[in-house]
Amino acid sequence: MANPYFQFKKFTVWHDKCAMKVGTDGVLLGAWASTERCQRILDVGTGTGLIALMLAQRSTAILDAIDIDLDACLQARENIAKSPFANRIQVYQTSLSEYRPDENIKYDLIVSNPPYFIDSLKCPDTKRNLARHTDTLSLPDLLRDSRKLLAPEGNIALVLPFEQRESLIDIAREESLSPSREAHVSPIPDAPPKRLLIELSATPVAKPKSSHLTLEIERHRYSEEFTAIAKDFYLKM
Repeated sequence: MANPYFQFKKFTVWHDKCAMKVGTDGVLLGAWASTERCQRILDVGTGTGLIALMLAQRSTAILDAIDIDLDACLQARENIAKSPFANRIQVYQTSLSEYRPDENIKYDLIVSNPPYFIDSLKCPDTKRNLARHTDTLSLPDLLRDSRKLLAPEGNIALVLPFEQRESLIDIAREESLSPSREAHVSPIPDAPPKRLLIELSATPVAKPKSSHLTLEIERHRYSEEFTAIAKDFYLKM
């Protein structure tokens, strides 16, 4: 049986009640997204609460985390309650389209590790399908609804399969959003990028920052650049 929890340096994430377990995608986004000058952050599709917890560790911001799944919300609340950041994170069971924060609240950063399987074979597990497939949260819906909640100089940060980069940028353009920063993530040296980390801004950036991130030099040997962003979280770094 898989371990029901994942131990980080400053908090523990239990994931036995969640369809999607702690994985590299969430860790990448939580470690990479820009938190500088953030006072308010929204985590869309929080699942276990992992990304919200990581961003709380990296900032002094107030965080709201939402998910449509009741069990995920219960698990996220339990994980957050046992963490050092419990007083700064609130979890709400709601979809993004129905989420209604106080009218004066706008977010400096909105993050999401969204479902990204499109037209692919589904498994019998309904909760896992909700977490993995775009039926419940398509990219156009995610960007449209996030844009409404974004502060004028805020960013939307996402992790996606790299092959969705061009379509994402086209969808973002429809919402008057443009890339301000991105990282192309390869699992090993000389391999093509498998994941895209990207920040979208409502304020056009003349020269968006772009970088390449390799996860491992060899099996179980992390690269220097991945170690640099993840060392405050992983126990064995």
